[in-house]
Amino acid sequence: MKPDKIFHISENGEIDIFKPRPSPSRFKKLDADVVFGISGKLLHNYLLPRDCPRVTYYAGNETSQADRETFLQTSADSVIAIESGWIPTIEKSILFCYEFDGETFSMIDECADYYVSFEAVKPLNIRRIDNILEELFKRKNLELKILPELWTIADKVVKSSLNFSLIRTRNATAKQVSIYFAT
Repeated sequence: MKPDKIFHISENGEIDIFKPRPSPSRFKKLDADVVFGISGKLLHNYLLPRDCPRVTYYAGNETSQADRETFLQTSADSVIAIESGWIPTIEKSILFCYEFDGETFSMIDECADYYVSFEAVKPLNIRRIDNILEELFKRKNLELKILPELWTIADKVVKSSLNFSLIRTRNATAKQVSIYFAT
């Protein structure tokens, strides 16, 4: 089922129209320029500065009870883990939440909740977010973990049965980076 609304988070608040561009990600099914978006379901994963590394996860249909008990120890449904060293950047950053009609968007990755449009899209609405941490704390069923580094949790989450995304981890503290590039 396609959501009525799709969102895009940016640090640029002056975008009048989103034109399709080459994908920065490698999706097998994606061979054309696109506009990326996300539904409200996992919008919280993108309520951080673009370059801020994060590990995000939640329980899916295939998540084991043991992993639920290990990784989801509160009433939260989703977790975002960030590095403490990024707090000053987060505190001084401003984000803009663009809202689109979902009509031209199609899902490309269910786990990450990614949608793409092959057509240019004009925002229906734009909302300025001046206090990112406050915006995250307002979200129900979300736990924000602030850690000294991300690689310990990333390594555990990748080996679990959770649904997860490792976002901008190339910007994380360098410890154990090579583990995710091994064949």
